[in-house]
Amino acid sequence: MVWLNAGNGYMNIQTIRINTPEGQQCRQSLRNRFAEVDGGCQQAVAAILARVRQEGDAAVLDYCRQFDAPTMTVESLRVSPAEFAQAEREIDDDFRETLRFAADRIRSFHERELEDSWMLTREDGTITGRMVRPVDSAGLYVPGGKEGSTPLVSSVLMNGIPAQIAGVARRVMVTPPNPEGGVSPALLVAASEIGITEVYKVGSAWAIAALAYGTVTIPAVDVIVGPGNQYVAEAKRQVMGRVRIDMIAGPSEVLIVADETAEAAFVAADMLAQAEHDPQALAMVITTSEALAAKVILELEKQLPLLPRADIARVALKDRGLILLADNLEQAIDLANEIAIEHLELQITDPWQWLPKIRHAGAIFLGPWTPEAAGDYVAGPNHVLPTMGTARISSALGVETFLKKSSIISYSRQALEADSVHIRRLAALEGLTAHGNSVAVRVGDR
Repeated sequence: MVWLNAGNGYMNIQTIRINTPEGQQCRQSLRNRFAEVDGGCQQAVAAILARVRQEGDAAVLDYCRQFDAPTMTVESLRVSPAEFAQAEREIDDDFRETLRFAADRIRSFHERELEDSWMLTREDGTITGRMVRPVDSAGLYVPGGKEGSTPLVSSVLMNGIPAQIAGVARRVMVTPPNPEGGVSPALLVAASEIGITEVYKVGSAWAIAALAYGTVTIPAVDVIVGPGNQYVAEAKRQVMGRVRIDMIAGPSEVLIVADETAEAAFVAADMLAQAEHDPQALAMVITTSEALAAKVILELEKQLPLLPRADIARVALKDRGLILLADNLEQAIDLANEIAIEHLELQITDPWQWLPKIRHAGAIFLGPWTPEAAGDYVAGPNHVLPTMGTARISSALGVETFLKKSSIISYSRQALEADSVHIRRLAALEGLTAHGNSVAVRVGDR
């Protein structure tokens, strides 16, 4: 294992193999990395949710004025047609071309996820089945304002397009305003491109509260999706059940499994692509080659100072970056499955040979020419992925996030008479006499 320590602009490296005691300790900590909720954040969010639920627009506006835009009014919370039109004028043709390119790729991928209703008919006239319907409304949270200096256009597309394909009639976007009460033109044009015209300049936990409980200005929705800071994540956790959410997301993660054929510059670049997200981002490598590990470290030293977000990436590598040295690819893949990473890259000889052995990963990137960044933007699959080891039990956001299923059951008299003895027997066993009687009155056996 190699821990990266970028204290003074250089990296002090120690190499430890997975099967040593220290390596096993690291392995255990990676398996158990699910983050517990901060108590202070939990209480603060609970208070925000309670206030918005009770006071509605007044609470939302007060929080917005305190933390985002001091001059905001209730009337200005919703983005106006004039603001949409102004955003269209401020966007150049190059951006528009790329936006449509990415949207087309994402749409063509997710269209294959749409589920059909189905029926099963038995000879006795019984019909059973499943009816698939979209939820009525969905809310998309997009970071902005003070939360992020750059507009996360890809989040608009990745969250909004699956809802559109599912057939959600009302799709809403919320995003924090800048101090002047505005929203990035790029975000507004992206929303408009995929048919979202209901956009509110509201952020943080009070935006989630408004979407979950509804206010006079912001009607409630059925599903809430989208990334955000710890207050947004905690608010989603607390309203889960009242509404559906996509997932509780932690810091972004990448794990690169690499052998001696991997290009060190590629591996280092992909580690840095995760590290620049957040100081808490997890950038990892498992390699069978000690020589590659050394080359990756040199490449990190070379590439890191060139990044505008070098300070963020440096902290992430110092605190959370690591390289593990495996005895062979079988050991590397076994550990990758234990870790259940958000983004898994296989920069190895014949990655397709190893794909069937991957059981747990949010998204899998095969070969040296498949950087994780391609999946973030234009490959097509969704970039909203399970983190913190939850890829063991959950999947990427998709069309199904916005669908619900209803069971269909229809009996003929003949079918009920045939099944009646079994229904009544189970009802009697469970002590539910009225259940059995509801069958008996129909088949004339009381």
